[in-house]
Amino acid sequence: MHSRERELTDVVMSVARLIRRRQVAALEPFGLSPSQSRALRVLTRVGEPVRLGFLAERLRIVPRSATDVVDSLEDAGWVRRTPDPNDRRAVLLELTDAGAALAADVAKAQRRESSDVFDDLDESERATLTELLERVDAGHDSRPRDCPTPSI
Repeated sequence: MHSRERELTDVVMSVARLIRRRQVAALEPFGLSPSQSRALRVLTRVGEPVRLGFLAERLRIVPRSATDVVDSLEDAGWVRRTPDPNDRRAVLLELTDAGAALAADVAKAQRRESSDVFDDLDESERATLTELLERVDAGHDSRPRDCPTPSI
């Protein structure tokens, strides 16, 4: 690896850690774990009931871990399980109204907490950085096979 590439990796990791710290700090008032927050975000983005396997895949965690996350969200009244009309053995997951409201509040808090991370960039620079990072992300699995599942 060239020193410039190593430098780029170090900078990207440093910014990622900064964002992660701020995102986790934004969750504290809600009493949510990063995994719970990510699950709410996925269910919000999908906008329709999904199976547990779909959620686990999107979260990049094993189904058993996704079950634990969903159990905690269901116990809090933020997610509900409903029978899958196409397969009576399966259930679908969907946000409750309270879960949707919570997800919106969490998203606002996280945006507020991290809003200044890229303040030194103008709109054009932000757009370019987003485009470049999306291209890198799309070209690779986002985590090496031998690394543990990320929590956020």
